[in-house]
Amino acid sequence: MTDLPTAPGAGPIDPAVEAALASSADARAEALLEFARIPSVSALPEHAEDMVRAAEWVAERLRRVGATDVAVERTALHPIVYGRIHEAPGAPTALVYCHYDVQPVDPVELWETAPWEPFLRDGQFVGRGVADDKGQLVMHLSALEALRAVGRAPAVNLTFVFEGEEEYGSESLYAWIEANRDRLEADVAIISDTCYFEGNVPAITVGLRGIMYAQIDVVLSPVDLHSGMYGGTVENPANALARIITALKGPDGRIRIPGVYDDVVALTDAEREAMAALPFDDEAYRAEIPVPALVGEAGWTTLERKTARPTLDVNGMWSGFQGDGAKTIIPAHAHAKVSTRLVADQDPATVFAALRDYVAEIAPPGVTVSTTYIHGGQPSLTPTDHPATQAAARAIQAVHGVEPVYIREGGSIPVTAAFDHSLGLPVVLLGFTQPTCNAHAPNETFLLENFELGTRVIVRFWDELATLPR
Repeated sequence: MTDLPTAPGAGPIDPAVEAALASSADARAEALLEFARIPSVSALPEHAEDMVRAAEWVAERLRRVGATDVAVERTALHPIVYGRIHEAPGAPTALVYCHYDVQPVDPVELWETAPWEPFLRDGQFVGRGVADDKGQLVMHLSALEALRAVGRAPAVNLTFVFEGEEEYGSESLYAWIEANRDRLEADVAIISDTCYFEGNVPAITVGLRGIMYAQIDVVLSPVDLHSGMYGGTVENPANALARIITALKGPDGRIRIPGVYDDVVALTDAEREAMAALPFDDEAYRAEIPVPALVGEAGWTTLERKTARPTLDVNGMWSGFQGDGAKTIIPAHAHAKVSTRLVADQDPATVFAALRDYVAEIAPPGVTVSTTYIHGGQPSLTPTDHPATQAAARAIQAVHGVEPVYIREGGSIPVTAAFDHSLGLPVVLLGFTQPTCNAHAPNETFLLENFELGTRVIVRFWDELATLPR
């Protein structure tokens, strides 16, 4: 193992806890690698048993650190892991959330090694899930292990909810939250599933986009038709779908669906100025991807478009013959997966209804067109001046030696809105991955430096939270 990273001017945590973390570095790294070897892909039915295995792994680790009421609770799809460490009478209670499911690994051929054979090399973990989100879950467990090693309890009461469907819409979690509200009473929710800012600048995420995911199906006939016999007399579903997709967004990047912008909370001048002051380089961002050019909605900067404006994207399309050679058919059907990223105060059900109605309006005659809702999640926006957010900022500054920046993320964590709207909890998005971690892509990575320093931030954050009034 390489030497533990340090930050210039880093404020100390409890020296005994620091010593415990230093002595357990190899074991904690191996714990993450062991966890990442479990192929817990929530979207693929063939990994259902792996999902249970991953949940049991987490539950066992919670039991080791003295959590009570630990349970692997079955849902309609994948289990939720629950546990409590309530050993600080009178102190605030924090609801800690991470997810143990991961994205599929396709395309496998682009991985440096097998995605389920993770490794640590040159200061970074490599493997599916090491960053999103198994590494961050292990960091919370590691912080607990270090405290227990020196005979300490967390300074706050902790309730843990670790789910297995975040990468698949979190549908089971919503019903579970409603059915278990009494077990989830808390003063604040902590979600570790976000990253630092460009250049690995320590950051606290205050805004997340929501999502609406749908499928558009265009059907002509029960079977493919001979293009020589029927070409010119019937509508081609693939052509029809192409026209529908083209009509959804204009060349200026603006979504054409009527009403889709009605509920958008516009950025204030002050928010735009703060965003412009962040250390973001358009050209470096472009080159890092890499793509020939950056495009998007006219009138907004790249950073605004990627974090604070609604989007619409086709995630997949299929129709007709796709093999080698030629096959002269008019396909029987054509399909597209479409998603929109939503910002406050957009609602996924409202946006879906607008999409469905607009697609029905522009659908050409001669085919049957339907639009089906797949899943959605609410956007969220957290005040930067909330006491819990400021406690997180102090923890980051103490460990890293620099003040964090406040950022918005373009991605979605549906449970954020559930904790906010259903439980009435302020949410602190305290994540630690580097922006270039390749989450959802081949060769996913997590920097050892972030893993180590972030674990110390968690310990310090619990101490900072304990000082807040309930």
